[in-house]
Amino acid sequence: MSTPVPPARRSSSHSRSSPVAASGEHVNDPVCGMSVDPATAKHSFEHAGARFYFCSPRCLEKFRASPDAYLKPKPPKPPTPEEASTEYTCPMHPEVVQLGPGDCPKCGMALEPKTLSAEEDPAAKAELADMQRRFVVSAMLTVPLFFLAMSDVIPGDPVRHAIGPGLLAWIELVLATPVVVWGGWPFFVRAASSVRNRAPNMFTLVALGTSAAFLFSLVGTLLPGVFPESMRAHGGVHLYYEAAAVITALVLLGQVMELRARGRTSSAIRSLLQLAPKTARRIREDETEEDVPIEHVVAGDRLRVRPGERIPADGVVLSGHSYVDESMITGEPLPVEKGAGDRVTGGTLGGDGALVMEVERVGRDSLLSNIVAMVGEAARSRARVQRLVDRVSAWFVPAVIVIAAGTFVAWYAFGPDPRLAHALVTAVSVLIIACPCALGLATPMSIMVAMGTGAHSGVLVKDADALETLGRVTTVALDKTGTITEGKPRVSAVDLEPGTPRGETIALVAAAEQASEHPLARAVVEHAAEEGVRPASGPVTVRAVRGKGIDANVGTARVLFGTRVLLEEHGIELPAGTLERAEQHRMHGATVSFVAVDGRFAGTWAISDTIKPLAKEALAALRRMGLRVVMITGDARTSARAVGRELGFADDDVIAEVLPDQKAHAIRELKTKGAVVAMAGDGINDAPALATADVGVAMGTGTDVAIESASVTLVKGDVRGVVRAIRLGRATMKNIRGNLLLAFGYNALAVPVAAGLLYPFLHVTLSPMLAAAAMSLSSVSVIVNALQLRRALRAGAHG
Repeated sequence: MSTPVPPARRSSSHSRSSPVAASGEHVNDPVCGMSVDPATAKHSFEHAGARFYFCSPRCLEKFRASPDAYLKPKPPKPPTPEEASTEYTCPMHPEVVQLGPGDCPKCGMALEPKTLSAEEDPAAKAELADMQRRFVVSAMLTVPLFFLAMSDVIPGDPVRHAIGPGLLAWIELVLATPVVVWGGWPFFVRAASSVRNRAPNMFTLVALGTSAAFLFSLVGTLLPGVFPESMRAHGGVHLYYEAAAVITALVLLGQVMELRARGRTSSAIRSLLQLAPKTARRIREDETEEDVPIEHVVAGDRLRVRPGERIPADGVVLSGHSYVDESMITGEPLPVEKGAGDRVTGGTLGGDGALVMEVERVGRDSLLSNIVAMVGEAARSRARVQRLVDRVSAWFVPAVIVIAAGTFVAWYAFGPDPRLAHALVTAVSVLIIACPCALGLATPMSIMVAMGTGAHSGVLVKDADALETLGRVTTVALDKTGTITEGKPRVSAVDLEPGTPRGETIALVAAAEQASEHPLARAVVEHAAEEGVRPASGPVTVRAVRGKGIDANVGTARVLFGTRVLLEEHGIELPAGTLERAEQHRMHGATVSFVAVDGRFAGTWAISDTIKPLAKEALAALRRMGLRVVMITGDARTSARAVGRELGFADDDVIAEVLPDQKAHAIRELKTKGAVVAMAGDGINDAPALATADVGVAMGTGTDVAIESASVTLVKGDVRGVVRAIRLGRATMKNIRGNLLLAFGYNALAVPVAAGLLYPFLHVTLSPMLAAAAMSLSSVSVIVNALQLRRALRAGAHG
């Protein structure tokens, strides 16, 4: 099998003091540390003979004002060796790249490694453990605090009478301070970063809300006299320590749940890497065997694969016979027979037989690693719908702060007594309940799950735009040879003119075609071998006539092999009855070529290709999905329509006699009629059409040129993969729309309710604690909904 994906491109990040980069590499903005491409950077500044690049005018101005402050910063805590060599990025802002873990300067989310490994990211594990520890401690302190604060609902208020309002306030302060200050410290750090980068986010709102509630209560404890008499009922100001603590604890819980859920979104990709065995059985030169770590295996090694073991690396079978389960990378449940000369893929599972193989690719060069690298890159790409979300999100947090301020003013001016307390509670509720993260996560989480699930079923999508386009496809154009058929044609008949020497003619044609890689040429050479005829000896010169055939000199003989037009252009007439016999072959789906030797017509060759197993089933599935399916081929119209009818194509859906460079024109014609076209093909001559289509689908068994031109690669060259790809696109876009509905709908309803919209009708307001719970659950609900995509796709694969 050809490797269906190129090696993933890698970008390089430099230290803050490194102003230059090799061609194609990135440097870091010395102010904010963001990765910047010098080739496209709009902002740069020369200092001390070196040029520095910046992500924005703000960073440029800061650096220009005090370069040394950024060139000689306080040395940070050095990362571990593993972290130091790993690039981290933000799932919501993939343009943010840095060496080592940290928080996104734009949204405050924890960064994730760009390249996934089989093991869980240690930085992610450490952050999850830290958040869990902060949550547990905060919860232990918040429970008694909440009980004390709510004790006034007990008839007679026995707790307040027993302790006294003054002492009770100090006890609440002691309990709340570690929760808000220590438990919520990560939120304040991220909020400060967002302010420095002028990119307010969820943590900005949380920090504002908890700070307002805590500081209000602190002033009420230390300086109660500054508040009006109306607010000092029961001997003291009403305090909101429990609100600040409960908000902090619930947001911590939300972070724990979110980190766990985010880890699950990449589990499908990580599970692919875990398929690779840790050791291999290497055969030494003296034919003895040794078990070695997979890291020590190199190309050229001979390995023994025992029954039931996983294939250690990509390679070719030297001896043995087995049925190999490739379902983990192709999505096909049936094992594939492997014998000498067949290629095997690392991570696939051997069957009952033993194999001896020679290693061709291992480690990062292996198919499995390339798939993971490609999927990882694709999962961080941006869908078109995300750009709209980004524009909304850029204004979301400032808008929420303005709404919160307006809510405070409205309640303070028109609300019931105590007005300041009601104004504070409603403003804090507005700040806390708004959830920009739900908006930001709606698309990236679905894309991540879709890419990983697609890779498991043998569908590799290069970017999110292609995935989005797959969901809108209305017409599927399929190249016939190699896509619908096996691409391994065989000669079905050789009709020679009376008196024409059969062996000599076949030998001449085989000699003329033996240097060609065209499937029809290979069929001719293989047929000669089957008849026991060797290609004619002597010097051979061949001139290919585009779309018509070949004009060759074999020894002293002149050979023409191709279409009727080719022969007629050289003044050779076809005998009576030849065209009728050719038409009979075409009506059975065969391609017909004519041969002439030394200016005399010699005969007719009929060459047929086998339709792929289950192609009819796949085409029927595409039609059931409401898609128009079109077959494009260079074959004669009669033979093309004969194959088409066998597969259920209407004659109008068979585009025949198309020269290689006309396939792209055929795709453009379909697009001008308003169709969103997916083109599937596998050959070099399909590359222009694949690039012209709205989304190109390359068969993994095809040429590298076709694969490079396509947006989607099917690991197994099977039309059923096209069905899976379109189902993947449709299900993903449906899931994204559901996520966006959740995110926009939640915020559209929650913010007005928190601002007090229901108060005039029901005389109820939303507690900041309930606001915190709702905000945390909104982010988690978006991620959980994205995870449902995996179940839906698996159900669809069996449906």
